[in-house]
Amino acid sequence: MFYQIKQYIKFLFKSTNQHGVHSPFIYNIVTQCFYDKKNYQAYKTLWDYRKSLLKNHTRVNVTDLGAGSQVMKQKERQISSLAKNAGTTNKRAQLLYRLSSYFNPKNILELGTSLGIATSAISLGNPEAHITTIEGCPNISKLVLEQFSKLNLENTHVINGNFKEEIKKLSSNAYDLIFFDGNHQKEATLHYFETLLTTAHNDSVFIFDDIYWSKGMTEAWETIKNHPKVSVTIDTFNWGFVFFRQEQVKEHFRIRV
Repeated sequence: MFYQIKQYIKFLFKSTNQHGVHSPFIYNIVTQCFYDKKNYQAYKTLWDYRKSLLKNHTRVNVTDLGAGSQVMKQKERQISSLAKNAGTTNKRAQLLYRLSSYFNPKNILELGTSLGIATSAISLGNPEAHITTIEGCPNISKLVLEQFSKLNLENTHVINGNFKEEIKKLSSNAYDLIFFDGNHQKEATLHYFETLLTTAHNDSVFIFDDIYWSKGMTEAWETIKNHPKVSVTIDTFNWGFVFFRQEQVKEHFRIRV
């Protein structure tokens, strides 16, 4: 936790808003998506979904295939605790909704379904998209399948399995958007990035969650930023955005969201 606080203070000093952005591409993302203040109807759906999870005291055995939770160490956990400590917050879910609507990706991959709040936000933002989401825990996978059915999210396909094994089967696909929200370890993150790099095209966007979760995750983020195929990145502290636009001069941005 101390590491994250220290990094956040550094981020505040080095970051900017739209007034410090001279790239039209990034400026439009910041002003039309990041800072979009409209109150979309889907926000209530996402809020109600998260609220129902926070009220759900059912206990499930959780299989952590990644770094695990920094808060919850026990295997058997209440759904409400998972929603509180590991589920996507309302603010981030709303941003994911806007991102999905703004970029209009047709083929989407998510590593780490968790309770499906982020998946739901992406789906609601672009109902025409095809979403594949991978969850390592079989009990959580079963839960979210039931929830997605209640929300009528028919464009989402849930895979239960190990990220490393499952992404091998998907590496020949082309993805417009990939949300990396699972194993928060340096080596694993870099492996997923390298494996799925073959799925990226000029207009793809990769989003990495919790890039300041640990020193190792920050090191992984720096390695990704400097990859020769990466042209532009946005660091919002919670998330790292990666773009592959060949027409764009290589540049890194820190934006307060």
